[in-house]
This record gives sequence, structure tokens and C-alpha cells, in this order.
Amino acid sequence: QVQLVESGGGLVQAGGSLRLSCAASGRTFSDYSMGWFRQAPGKEREFVAAISWSDGNTYYADSAKGRFTFSRDNAKNTVYLQMNSLKPEDTAVYYCAAADMDINEYDSDYAATLTWPDYWGQGTQVTVSS
Repeated sequence: QVQLVESGGGLVQAGGSLRLSCAASGRTFSDYSMGWFRQAPGKEREFVAAISWSDGNTYYADSAKGRFTFSRDNAKNTVYLQMNSLKPEDTAVYYCAAADMDINEYDSDYAATLTWPDYWGQGTQVTVSS
């Protein structure tokens, strides 16, 4: 079983930054792909970013491109989502996700779906005030 624990959420003013962390445990993650998704109140969960554990290749939603950076620390089994230039519309619960497959074997459209994750964290709240 895989456990994912997110941290780093909080309240920030528009234009500010936050770094989310997701610590993974329970398996060897060399063949896993990791992702961040978010869900705002009254809205469906949506894709934010994904990363291939094997080579660090990343995928981003259009809303995240240029502002968010997804990275990994293999030694710590931890991934990070650096979020800059935050906007009120970024307010949501952010969920870490993992899957036992290489996201590089699929196209970016598939990476943006809710289909591929096998495991989910509990989520961390991000609130951006205007």
C-alpha cells in the first residue's frame, strides 16, 4: 500500500507563493508517476501537474504553466509543487496522487485526466486572498 502525505498549504495573498510537499511511502517509487490535482468548492477535481519519477519529465495544466513548478527528490521519496504568482482562483484543496506506471508512455491529454492515479493523499488547503 502507498501512503501519500501532503503539507505546505495555507493562506496567502494574491501574488504570493507556496510550496506544497508530498511525502510518499510504502513502495519503491522508481517506476511511479506522481501528480497534483485540486478541487475548489462546488467544482470537480481537476489536474494541475504530473511528473514521471523515472526522468522527471513534467506535464502541466494550462492554468499552471509558467507559474507552478513540479519537482522531485528521489532520496526523500518526496515531490514538491512550487506555486508562484498565486491567484484567488487557485484556491482549492490540493491532492497528491500516484500511480504505478510511467506517465511518459501516455500523451498529455491522458495525464490531465483523473483516470491514471491509483493512490491519493488526504489533501491540503490552499487559500489565496485578493
